[in-house]
Amino acid sequence: MRPRSNSLFHFTNNENFLFDIFKSGFWPRYCLEDIEWQGFPKFEFVAFPMVCFCDIPLSRITEHTELYGSYGLGLTKEWAERNSLNPILYISPNSGLSESILANMNFAAKSCENIDESDTNDQVDESRFLVAHIKPTYGKMVKEEKSFERDFYQESEWRYIPRSTEILTHLTHSEFNETDSIDIANYKSKKYCSLKITPNDVAYIFVPTDLDIPKVINFIRAELGEYSNNDLMVLYSRIVSIETLNGDM
Repeated sequence: MRPRSNSLFHFTNNENFLFDIFKSGFWPRYCLEDIEWQGFPKFEFVAFPMVCFCDIPLSRITEHTELYGSYGLGLTKEWAERNSLNPILYISPNSGLSESILANMNFAAKSCENIDESDTNDQVDESRFLVAHIKPTYGKMVKEEKSFERDFYQESEWRYIPRSTEILTHLTHSEFNETDSIDIANYKSKKYCSLKITPNDVAYIFVPTDLDIPKVINFIRAELGEYSNNDLMVLYSRIVSIETLNGDM
């Protein structure tokens, strides 16, 4: 069995989210991240704008879809590289590497004290961008307002973290919980930083059951008319149900 897939997978629990990806691209929403490994309990969670993918083998897809949903896409790694996606760094909270990263971040923060404000902001933003690509090997995950323990290392995660002056680099936990703050932040991230795809980028289109396949075919036929018939035929061929995959694994 291959330890990694040649494709990057993204799953959701809603068919309309899947259809929106085809029309508007992947939407980098703000997601709460466990940063307790940094040793600052006051800032246990911070929200960064991101789209998450994984390259786990298809034989492990079921455990992933049970948490994230059974609608999804598989994209080529060539597409991922063109769009600056990167595997995240998993860090053991009490490791020497963790201590080294924190020491370098503290050094950068102290160095900013003697430079002008714009350079200070740049340094801080670079540190936050680095942190947005780091997860503890094991930590807390928030889903549907519930926090639970999760073995993150098993997820083989890649991320798209947008960089744009039009959006906020992060939200605090309290800002994330404020409806106005999170709605405005997510609106801007979708408007300025959505990650586009074309039919040639798609390796898989996942649906929960065989009965869901006609809905996707009808959507492609009705809503993606800007593509050639050959492109649409390729998309039809990419559709597979989790139900069928589970029967063959």
